Amino acid sequence: MKTIKDLPKHGRPREKLKEKGAGALTDQELVTAILGSGTSGIDVRTMAMNVAKLIKEHRNKLTLDQLLTVPGMGLAKAAQILSAFELARRHLLKETVKICCAQDILPLLADISTKQQEYFVCISLNGANELIEKRVVTIGLLNQSQVHPREVFADVIADRAAAVILAHNHPSGDPQPSDADKQLHERLTAAAEILGLRILDHIIISRKGYFSFQEQGLLKA
Repeated sequence: MKTIKDLPKHGRPREKLKEKGAGALTDQELVTAILGSGTSGIDVRTMAMNVAKLIKEHRNKLTLDQLLTVPGMGLAKAAQILSAFELARRHLLKETVKICCAQDILPLLADISTKQQEYFVCISLNGANELIEKRVVTIGLLNQSQVHPREVFADVIADRAAAVILAHNHPSGDPQPSDADKQLHERLTAAAEILGLRILDHIIISRKGYFSFQEQGLLKA
C-alpha cells in the first residue's frame, strides 16, 4: 500500500476534503484525515484501513480496547476516533425509533396527553417505519377547516416519508373518537392516498388512556 507521501497531492484525504467536501471521502480516507499521521513503522493508511474495518464491524459499539488492538494505535489516536464518534452522536445523529404498534407511539405523545387545548400531531416515518420527525400541526379546537391536509402533509412530503401516524389529544379525558374526529380522519386518509402515503395509525390520547384507529380496525386496508 502506498504511503500518504506517495500519493499525488490531490489524492490525499485532507486535500481531497478541501476540494470536494467530506462526503467525497471513503471511510478509510475519513479515518486517515482524523488520524493525520501514522507511527514509527506503521503508515497512517494501513492504520486507517484496520480502523475502518473495526468501524464497519462494530459501528456505534466500537470501544477503546478494540481500537487499541490496531497496530500502531495508541491512546491519543484512539481518543481522536472515539471523540469524533461522540460529537456526531450528540449533535448530528438521532436515535432510531421504529414504530411497530400503538404502544411504540405513546411515549412520543406523552407531552400532549394532559394539554388543556387540542393538539394535532403528525409523525413522519420512512419505509422501515422508523421515525423521521414529529410535528405539531395545529393547536386549538379540532375541525375540518382548521386541520387541512395541506398543513398536515406539506412537511411529510419534504421529509420524503413513506408513512405517517396522525394523533391528537382530548382534553376532556375521554379518548373515544367523536363523529368530527372520524370525518377528519376520512378526509386525511383520502388525501394521503392521493399523495401515496400510508397512514399507519391515528391515535387519540388523553390523561385517561388512548384510542387507536388501527387497533380498532378503523384504518383502510
